[in-house]
Amino acid sequence: MDTTAETMLRLAPYAGAIITKSIGLEERKGYDNPVIFEFSHGLLNAMGLPNPGIEKFRSEMEKLRSAETPVIGSIFGKDEHEFSILAQKMEAYGARAVELNLSCPHARGYGMEIGRNPENVRKIVHAVKRTVGIPVLAKLTPNVSDIVEIGLAAENGGADAVVAINTVRAMRIDIEFARSVLSAGFGGYSGPGILPIGIRCVYELKQHLNVPVIGCGGIETWQDAVEYFLAGACAVEIGSALRKDITILKKLEAGLVRYMKRKGYTTMDEVIALAHKNR
Repeated sequence: MDTTAETMLRLAPYAGAIITKSIGLEERKGYDNPVIFEFSHGLLNAMGLPNPGIEKFRSEMEKLRSAETPVIGSIFGKDEHEFSILAQKMEAYGARAVELNLSCPHARGYGMEIGRNPENVRKIVHAVKRTVGIPVLAKLTPNVSDIVEIGLAAENGGADAVVAINTVRAMRIDIEFARSVLSAGFGGYSGPGILPIGIRCVYELKQHLNVPVIGCGGIETWQDAVEYFLAGACAVEIGSALRKDITILKKLEAGLVRYMKRKGYTTMDEVIALAHKNR
């Protein structure tokens, strides 16, 4: 996920689809440094949703037309009106689907306030579905007591699929300076430490929803991806791991192919949600 076409085009040959970083109506600077803190179990970030704004982002989308890989436009807004405008723009710019970032855990005015309220989620998804003709994906927050309730709200609003999960709200403190390692205080935790949370959320959503579930969070190996598929994900998204290894997508695909051959599976349908049958 990125805001520049150059970076996304580097990933295009290895990916089934490319997801942009989240784009809003207006240019947004984000928070002052430090905004990223990397440690042994993952990555903590509070970027503050920096982006060039939807109008300036049009030029990046135009560059992406040279790629055969579909582009999914990620968008954020403060209400259903803003989300609808952004989705319409993304569709006009050539996006093959939109992903609604309903759940950023650290952006004031945009994040958990929206994604933790089922009625807000339903209204936003419903409004966007009435506006565009491309698939609408709702990205869900794990920072709730019941993610199924949020997933059902997205489904009732007409979402074509849900994405689980967004980053986990978290914090680290510098013991020498006795203050948060991030300028914003709290941040979003990603990386291998949240893998079990993501898998649990996908498993629960698959039990109760009829729309497809896309898994993400903490995937660094093909084994991680397989766990998501077994839990019920129809596809997976890779984010933090790309910072370390841009070829990880090829490695994940190769590992998955070897796994399927070893187990005697011929289609992904035999793998997806298999853990539900083996309870």
